Amino acid sequence: MLRISRLAGALLATTTLASSPALADDLENGEEQTSAGTGASDSGEDIVVTARRRNESSQDVPVAIAVIGGDHVDATGSFNVGRLQQLTPTLQFYSSNPRNTAVNIRGIGVPFGLTNDGIEQGVGIYVDDVYNSRVASATFDFLDVAQIEVLRGPQGTLYGKNTTAGAINITTNQPTFDFEGKAEVSIGNYSFKQAKAAVSGPLSDTVAARIAVSSTSRRGTIYNISTSQWIQSQDNLGLRGQLLWKPAGRLEVVLAGDYSEQAPSCCGTVYVRTATTQRAANRQFAALAAAQGYAPASTDPFDRLTDLDGELKARNKIGGASLRVKWDLGPGELTSITAWRFWDWDPSNDRDFTGLPIVTRSQNPSQQDQYTQELRYNYSGRTVDFVVGAFAFHQHIDTQGTEQQGSASTRWNIAPTSSLYDTGVLDGLTARNTVYLKNTSAALFGQLSWKVTPEWTIQPGVRLNYDEKEGYYQRRVFDGSGAELLLNDTNTYTAVQSAQLAIYAPQEIAPRFSDWNFSYDLTTSFKAAPDVLVYATYARSFKSGGINLNGVPTDSTYRAISAAETVKPESVNHYEAGIKTQFWGRRATLNLAAFRTDIANYQANVNNSQYGVLRGYLANARAVRTQGVEGDFSVRPDERFNAYLNGAYTDGSYRKFIDAPCPPELSGSSSPANCDISGEVLPGISRWSFSFGAEASVPARFLGQEGEVFFGYDGSYRSRFSSNATPSQYTWIEGYDLHNFRAGFRADSRFSLYGWVRNAFDEKYFEQLQIASGNTGLIAGSPGDPRTWGMTARFEI
Repeated sequence: MLRISRLAGALLATTTLASSPALADDLENGEEQTSAGTGASDSGEDIVVTARRRNESSQDVPVAIAVIGGDHVDATGSFNVGRLQQLTPTLQFYSSNPRNTAVNIRGIGVPFGLTNDGIEQGVGIYVDDVYNSRVASATFDFLDVAQIEVLRGPQGTLYGKNTTAGAINITTNQPTFDFEGKAEVSIGNYSFKQAKAAVSGPLSDTVAARIAVSSTSRRGTIYNISTSQWIQSQDNLGLRGQLLWKPAGRLEVVLAGDYSEQAPSCCGTVYVRTATTQRAANRQFAALAAAQGYAPASTDPFDRLTDLDGELKARNKIGGASLRVKWDLGPGELTSITAWRFWDWDPSNDRDFTGLPIVTRSQNPSQQDQYTQELRYNYSGRTVDFVVGAFAFHQHIDTQGTEQQGSASTRWNIAPTSSLYDTGVLDGLTARNTVYLKNTSAALFGQLSWKVTPEWTIQPGVRLNYDEKEGYYQRRVFDGSGAELLLNDTNTYTAVQSAQLAIYAPQEIAPRFSDWNFSYDLTTSFKAAPDVLVYATYARSFKSGGINLNGVPTDSTYRAISAAETVKPESVNHYEAGIKTQFWGRRATLNLAAFRTDIANYQANVNNSQYGVLRGYLANARAVRTQGVEGDFSVRPDERFNAYLNGAYTDGSYRKFIDAPCPPELSGSSSPANCDISGEVLPGISRWSFSFGAEASVPARFLGQEGEVFFGYDGSYRSRFSSNATPSQYTWIEGYDLHNFRAGFRADSRFSLYGWVRNAFDEKYFEQLQIASGNTGLIAGSPGDPRTWGMTARFEI
């Protein structure tokens, strides 16, 4: 009832704002304004997007697309993708740390769980046309953003094999030949401090430059009583510089470089609950904890207390450089984008989720370099538009992993009836992992828009892609004295060795994958009226096959099961129909879309009961389907008021997955090896999700400045969702709603001062739940941010 009353109150407030006479000045006769479409912009101007690699109105693009303007990003505090999901209902973001981050659209994209470097993501992230291959880039602060486009549905023709679910296309502000500058400072509770600045201007008649910087820090929201430290903090720094050379003629060259780093006290979990598994009673969490005199810091997760005894860090550096050349050839434009990017990851985790020294070290630092080259030609004519191009990609990742058992491990993992129970045979047991990946891809692509009549357009697209992955995974195991544990040909081991091998077994695999793939799509659109576009799309897309680089399950002799080294490519059939409309003199916009996506050989990230596969591995689910309906509505009756309401119904399920991992309630020594979860819901999908908001203003004078007082509200709601690859009664996250408010003053002289509060009603919710390994029944979780509040001052020149 409380949630319903909050939602009703928020909608009532929005309705009241809309009907207020003070906010409804009549437009002049004949004046038309184009609505923001998705709550993206407060300007009321036509929204120009580059979804089809050329500038055009978002209402003319036959793609389901949400557009969030840079001003709206700043005003709502949506400074990374994690916060952006509150504005776009079909975008889902899950992160236990920057490396283990999933960004999904319509419930698909990245397998839910710990990241495996051997697979592609299904949501492509692009910044100024440069592809970011690692989802970790989504955890950094947006830097000097002009606009963000969230393209829903497969975008494989123009954006590549990594966009089976959609793409996030981020455009930054570009260098200008007119001097401009802006600065923003925010402070808030939890010692929140954020500063942003950007300056742009000419260096000569043909050269302009732009530089931007951003810094964010915040105290953590969870207190670790073991280390007397606040964790889940923020500590981000970002820099971006661009040089524009525009000589006489039709040539434009932009050289850009960026660098970002994070060094938070992160990332930990809190105790949530325990599940009853199939293990013996003395091998479940309550008995195991009691045997060692252990109790969690709190059994109420929203006390925000933990007792993790392992070191926690998530140091993260990412950056690169790009050269973008555009040459206007008259009827068409030739574009070249050359880019290099790097990512250095230095983590430490506590993977047993307790204050006991069970797993005392769990870290997989890695270093990545990627190189991309795209060349495309874009032609626009009276009856035909087309884009043709080529793309090349190479990625190299090196990882050095360490996992170590502590002094509490033996009694935690070995039964009390065993003679080894009090021997400490697992204390100091260490696995050292060496992993690398070489990933090469090349593609040719093209998309044609044939205007059969001025109203009717047919748009086919094709892409030919080649992929090659070469990986290596080696795990060497050492006991507490430093002696290496090896497998032998006779498969005979002492009781001590068998106990140690059950935790970490040596393993060496060198998986490879290579294949060609041809994907295509066909869209037809029709202008039923000047402001009404209807369209239908069929897309045949794919996601490249993967290789397992986190280790694979072992057989009864502790040897790797070779069949699990690789996973098949996903094969995607997508159907979509939509309508885009504007009415009331273009003061209002309503866009609707219905879709269905069928995926064969869906790549799922799974875990089994073996301790030796702590980090999970990849497997193919035979068939998956996601389908639903989306709606985006926005209205701007005049320059003093705008509002939006976006919603989605999404139904995603495993159509056939007969050998899936079992949920915790069916796991343990007496459980089946696999479970049939055909028909069960996909993880991370809320059946219902909404975002809604409004902003209103009235003329005012403050501190001698003419301007306006404004009040803004943004809310979101999502229904419950499963937080485990296999649905479990213990890992459902209940639905929740979040409400954010802002109010302040904007001067005509480009000065603004406003206060804000986010999660205003202090909703208690989880972002993610995790199942501890070993079938003990422990469920840990990551609580979402509590109520935060603060103030922002912004200046522009």
